[in-house]
Amino acid sequence: MGIFTFIGMALLIAGICLGLGIAGDSSLLPGLSPQLKVSGTPLSDSSPKPLVSGALSFEQQDAQAQSNALIQVAKLARPAVVNISRTGTAKTPETLRSPFFDDPFFRRFFGDEFERRFETPPSPRQEGGGSGVIVSDDGFIITNNHVIENSDAIQVLLSDKRTFSAKVIGTDPKTDLALLKIEAKNLPVLPWGDSHQLQVGEIVMAVGNPFGLSQTVTMGIVSAVGRANVGIVDYEDFIQTDAAINPGNSGGALVNLQGELIGINTAIFSRSGGYMGIGFAIPSNMAKSIQASLIQHGKVVRGWLGVSIQDLTPDLQAQFDTPDTQGALVSEVMEDSPAKKGGIQRGDIIRKYDSQTVADTRHLRSLVAESVPNSPVKLEVLRDGNPREVHVTLSEMPKDVRALASTGELRGHHALSGITAESMPLGKKGVKVTKVDPESSAFRAGIREGDIILEINREAVNNADDFQRFTGKLGSKDRVLLLLQRGRSTIFFSITP
Repeated sequence: MGIFTFIGMALLIAGICLGLGIAGDSSLLPGLSPQLKVSGTPLSDSSPKPLVSGALSFEQQDAQAQSNALIQVAKLARPAVVNISRTGTAKTPETLRSPFFDDPFFRRFFGDEFERRFETPPSPRQEGGGSGVIVSDDGFIITNNHVIENSDAIQVLLSDKRTFSAKVIGTDPKTDLALLKIEAKNLPVLPWGDSHQLQVGEIVMAVGNPFGLSQTVTMGIVSAVGRANVGIVDYEDFIQTDAAINPGNSGGALVNLQGELIGINTAIFSRSGGYMGIGFAIPSNMAKSIQASLIQHGKVVRGWLGVSIQDLTPDLQAQFDTPDTQGALVSEVMEDSPAKKGGIQRGDIIRKYDSQTVADTRHLRSLVAESVPNSPVKLEVLRDGNPREVHVTLSEMPKDVRALASTGELRGHHALSGITAESMPLGKKGVKVTKVDPESSAFRAGIREGDIILEINREAVNNADDFQRFTGKLGSKDRVLLLLQRGRSTIFFSITP
């Protein structure tokens, strides 16, 4: 009995030991996958496990790779961004000088000491500055015009702490750009990128000297492209970004993740004077063309088409039977202009400019201005609802373009009732508005005495009889397309009664 009890106990102990060994090494049981436990919770093999103690997970490795990419972009961009400081004389109103100061009797009676006491004090000195970007290894630097405006002396501080005096090659207040030159060689350069390829949501970095803190780098995304109607300069086609831009960043670089210069930081929208998440940069394509023109001509030479244009409203879209409001509506063609010679007509809707889709009038103006004079351009237009190709050769923008171009504004929609008109003098077409009922929708829309009606629904109005005949055919709910002349301007109006 004792021997059997002993053997049983031995077998029991052996079985327990064998079970523990199998649990400790599951590879002893074919087909059984091992599992790890953390705080009693099993983890499957699919969970990433570090190869060695202290190694990064796949997610951490990806984040580290992204961080390394940003570090490399910053290393490329920072040396090419400079600090610009300027000194100049503040412009102050001149003190009124009494004519008695030049009178000999007055001077003899009171003496020169009296005049010296009332001399105009010297104008105070102004100091300011911002940032700039080196765009050639021989010392050309692009910045904002407002950074160096009214300056007597300009100093450029490089990233290696060298300081140079800068010469102004040229400025362009219409785009707020300026080109400087320092006498240096083998400088670090930021290569130009193609701003037309920018996408909303793309990551960008702003480099500059905000508040005098040199070589500051901030990061954000492209919030919008083609931003116009901001009211900063004449030619606006801004890149909007939320990368932090503060005072002192003006003239600095906006770069993409390829380390390319795709914008020149120029302004912010702010109610406090500081960063509020909305910054604007001049696109690199515009800046590059301005730089080339300033180097070659010492001034900006812009292309000129010779048309007055206006945006398409939904009402005008319906009148002209276009698929959308995209493009620019030609309201006037200047005599002896490239547009006139090329066959552009009033009422044409310019949809494409050299294969680039035209968004609106601001976009077209920028595209034309960036083009080189005497260059051939292909335009795609809609004429009476039909697509056409028109080829024109641009000329240089005249100095007094305001004397030629349309300056009126589309002021609203109105009904023709309430308008009194008379024929123009012999030899002139159209009817002149002599009276507008103050209670009429026409008056509320902005029609005034002296306006000249040239067309109604694309039909020429030669005299008062034509005016009466056309208006007599209008129903109470008919929408009307009116061509109006006001001063030198001719403008289309879509009128809803």
